[in-house]
Formats: sequence, C-alpha cells, structure tokens
Amino acid sequence: MSEQWRISVERETCIGSGMCTGTAAAHFTLVDGYSSPVAELTDPDESIIDAAESCPVEAILVRAADSGEILAPEQ
Repeated sequence: MSEQWRISVERETCIGSGMCTGTAAAHFTLVDGYSSPVAELTDPDESIIDAAESCPVEAILVRAADSGEILAPEQ
C-alpha cells in the first residue's frame, strides 16, 4: 500500500447517508448535508476503505497518492 492515500467525494453523487461518518468519523464530516473528507491526503487507515465500500452510492474514491491506483471502492 501507498504511504499516503487521497480521498475524494463526488458531491453530485453523495446522498448524505452518513455511513462514512459513522464508519470513519476521523476522516469524514458532513458539510451542508453531504460528505466531505476531513483531509484530502491521509495516512492509510482501514476504516477509510470500509467507508468507501459501505457508501450506498459509491461516492467515495480512495486512491494511492503516489500512483493514483484506486484502492476503494472495488472496481
């Protein structure tokens, strides 16, 4: 795995379910009813992968910061 991960949330897709904040509260927050990463770049944390995988509309994308490889959700 990469030394750092890049987290993004597609706001047009996000439905504001809050699954991500419940799964990885240290990494996601709700802003105006939509998910937003606390920080775009972060150290690896399995809870981020869990949040991306549990998003009901797959609005969360987790990539390796150095290579751009998609880590979650599974393609």
